[in-house]
This record gives sequence, C-alpha cells and structure tokens, in this order.
Amino acid sequence: MSVRVRFAPSPTGYLHVGGLRTALYNFLFARHHGGVNVLRIEDTDQTRLVEGAAQNFIEVCRWAGIEFDESPEKGGPFGPYVQSERTEIYRGHAQKLLDSGAAYYAFDTAEELEAMRERMNKAGVAAKYDRSIMRNQFTLGEEETRKLIAEGCPKVIRLKMPLSGEIRFGDIVRGDIIVPARDVDDSVLLKSDGFPTYHLANVVDDHLMGITHVIRGEEWLPSTPKHVLLYQGFGWQPPEFAHLPLLLNPDKSKLSKRQGDVAVEDYRAKGFFNDALVNFLALLGWNPTADREIFSIDEMIAMFDLKKVNKAGAVFDVKKLEWMNATYLRSKSSDELGAILLPMLEERGITGISADYAGKVAVLLRERVTLLNEIPEFGDYMFAEPAEFDAAYRTKHRVADTSSLLSDFVLHLPQEWTLQNIRGYAHKYLEEKGLALKNIIHPLRHAITGKSVGAGLFETMELLGCEKCVQRIKAQIPD
Repeated sequence: MSVRVRFAPSPTGYLHVGGLRTALYNFLFARHHGGVNVLRIEDTDQTRLVEGAAQNFIEVCRWAGIEFDESPEKGGPFGPYVQSERTEIYRGHAQKLLDSGAAYYAFDTAEELEAMRERMNKAGVAAKYDRSIMRNQFTLGEEETRKLIAEGCPKVIRLKMPLSGEIRFGDIVRGDIIVPARDVDDSVLLKSDGFPTYHLANVVDDHLMGITHVIRGEEWLPSTPKHVLLYQGFGWQPPEFAHLPLLLNPDKSKLSKRQGDVAVEDYRAKGFFNDALVNFLALLGWNPTADREIFSIDEMIAMFDLKKVNKAGAVFDVKKLEWMNATYLRSKSSDELGAILLPMLEERGITGISADYAGKVAVLLRERVTLLNEIPEFGDYMFAEPAEFDAAYRTKHRVADTSSLLSDFVLHLPQEWTLQNIRGYAHKYLEEKGLALKNIIHPLRHAITGKSVGAGLFETMELLGCEKCVQRIKAQIPD
C-alpha cells in the first residue's frame, strides 16, 4: 500500500504547538514509508476564518522543515487543498447519503434547538438531537418535507445514526474501540448555508484524496464513530486511524494559553531554533529509544513508528525545551549562528556588524545564554560601547592602586593580539607584580564590558580587538 497522509488545519488563528506536532508526525510517517504528505485547509466554518492564517500555517511548517507534497511550491497540479473551493463536491455526496437513507433533512430553528437542549439539561441527560420529536422529514412526513424544500425553508442535512448496536474501529495508538451507537448524535453534515460541516468534508476529502492513515489529535476521537458510519454509508473502506495524545500543562490540565505560550509563532519569536522545537515536540508522545534525546530530522524519519506513540498525555515542559534549545545552540557552527543572529541584531537597530563577527560573538557567549536572541542584550558590549557600568561590581573590586595598575597594564600589551598572547602577558605581568589574577581580572572586566558576568575575559578581549580594549580601559582609569 502506498501511504498517503494529510495535515488538515482550520485557519482560525495561530498554529498551536499541538498542531505542529500533528503536522510533524504526518510528515515523519509519510517520509518513513516513502509516501505522500498532503496539506488541506479546512475552512468550511466561514464564521471563524482569520485572514492570512492559512498562509501562516504554510510558512511556519516550512520554517520547521515540514514539507508537503502536491502543492504549487512542489510544482504539482494539486493543493494545498482548500475545502471552501470544493463545496459542490460535498453537496453531491450529501445527496447520495439522502438517497440511500443514511441522512435526512431537518428544519429546526435555532430557538427550537435551544429549547430542546434546555429540556434535556433539566432532565439531567446529555444534550443530543432527538429526531423523534423535532422538525425533520421523519416527523413531518415526505409530502411536508418536499413542500418545505420547494418553499426554500432553511434546512440542514443530518447523519442518521442507528438507535442500537455498536460502532467499532481500530486505532494504531489506542487499539480497538467500541462505542454504543445510541451515544452518538445525529450530527449536521450540510449546514443551511450550503457549507459542509467538518464531519462530511473530512470523510469525503480523505476518501477522494486516497488518504490511507488519519493521524490527528485525541480531541477528534469522539468524532471518529460518526466518520466510521459515514464511510459505511458511502460504502467506502475507512483509512487507518491514529489519535495522538494530548499536550498537557505541568499540572496535567490540557495545554492552553491561560498557562503560557501555545503558539508556534511565540516560540519562534523568542528565538527558539526550529530544529530544537521540532526535536522537542517529536518526543512529546513518541519515544524512539531510551538512550538519548537529541535527534536529527533524518534520524526521526528513519526511526518513526506510530506503534511507539503513547496513549497518555505528554507534559509540555518549557524548561526541557530550553535545555534542548541550549544543547542545539552549543552544537551549531559559527556560520550558522551568525546567519541567524544578524537579523536579530538588525531588528534592534544594531547595524554595521558582519555575519562572521556575529557568529563569533554567539560562539563566545553561548554557554551563558539559553536563546540566541538573548545575546544582543546580554552581550551588548560586544556591539557598542557599554551603556551602563555595574557600580556594585566596581566598588567590590576596586582598591586604591587599581587605576595605576590598569594604566601600567595597558602599556606593554602584546603586538600580536591572540588569546594565547593576551593570557600569557597577563600572567607574566601579575607574576612580576606579585599579584593574584583577581587583582586585575575584575577591574578589566568592568572596564571592558561594564558587567560582572560574561564569557572568558581574555577570549572577550581577543574578539573585541586591542584598540577597543585599550580605549575602554583608559576611559575607566580616572577615579
């Protein structure tokens, strides 16, 4: 069987980190099996559309390294599929369900439906459409139904669920699932505005697009019995299902923006690396091996197995993500870091810096930060004269002869400005004076950086250059 999967987001806002994990698992599964990964925009709920959201999804996925097939970017003749452009297809298939008796017309008003829900709530039962008492073709009769249709009365098409029996389906993650048919609602398939609901469009598209595996979040599990019945109503073979575990807050509640950032765009803006975020999300529910946690995308593709996805929810631990990002930060080359850091500097108005220099600064300071975009503030003295000087640090390490010590120190600095020469000169100078390293290192750091913490001082001096270091030291010599 040729594997075909799809990522099918609704363009109603930002891309949730759980959505990116779903996109990632579909991508990994497709690539592992040499299959096709389709993008489908499910925009049938026109009331919730957010302008530009669909294009943002594509851009964010591209940033994360997730590729889609059958898209214009790939030169293919299809997609990304957009459901609002396929409404006639869904209407035709809704008619097939009506003709076969698997669906029916309903004419209930919003007020009538609300009254029904209130009656059920007062009776202490779950609100569920009761076709035996509401205004539909069963209670109205065929003649009255045809009359209302001819008059243009607002109507919907509902799925006719069996009143007894069970609905069974398999799930790669959760095993066999059995649901009593009486517990499933007669859901709307085609709304009064002619647009399909998620249930109808989803099933029709998955079939017509040849989707072999539906990999989606656990929140869609309650909808699956309806989809299975729709496949049966059309006489189609359902795809294999795999419902992914929920992402959870540290308190084990469902991940939501009430407790922190949940949009991929937020983490991207904070400076998290795309490969670090992807690596982190991949392990939220899937554990390929117990001996390590850092994987390249090619390794994930080679190892991905839906049968190793857990049922239990996975905690979105930001501290773990920060650790992973810091690990990636320490592994990247100077050239890679420079290319990423340079635009961050320019956004902050720091210009005239080369990518080569930016990369060297990143390598110098990366042991002291978690995110690359912390460097412009943490290491601001690497790009301009220190704006502020830590007064408490100066007072703690400044003694009576500190000024003369600094003045003497800059007189015979090495001509060849290398780390080895700078370090060698400092130790020789201190040995001749009978002083400890602390007597010079702290006043130098304060004069050159203005701060009490940073990377190795001699490494910092080497990168800044002799002229800049001397200029800053002399500027701090007068008491």
